[in-house]
Amino acid sequence: MEIVFSILISLAALLLIGVVLIQKSKGGGLAANVSNYNQIAGVRKTTDFVEKATWSLAIFICVLSICACILTKNATKSQSAALSTPQTEQQQGTGIPTSGQDQPAAPAKK
Repeated sequence: MEIVFSILISLAALLLIGVVLIQKSKGGGLAANVSNYNQIAGVRKTTDFVEKATWSLAIFICVLSICACILTKNATKSQSAALSTPQTEQQQGTGIPTSGQDQPAAPAKK
């Protein structure tokens, strides 16, 4: 699931880069190049779309990042719980020594 979040965040970041590069600083953007077409379609509609796309992608990336953090935190807790369970079972009486002090001494060689 983490891989899916990573891929979605990467794609949204690439799209956001493209949308930001389309814009010009101090307004204009795509509409600045089509001065004759402004009477039919209007400049405002193009800049509104680009601005809404920028905000939407930024919010999308933030939400996905938060979800990925929550998912990772929950996965880490469940992994640590799964790892701690076998250790307690091993120490509670399987007869397997846990340190070198519990092992019998090796017979002396002649």
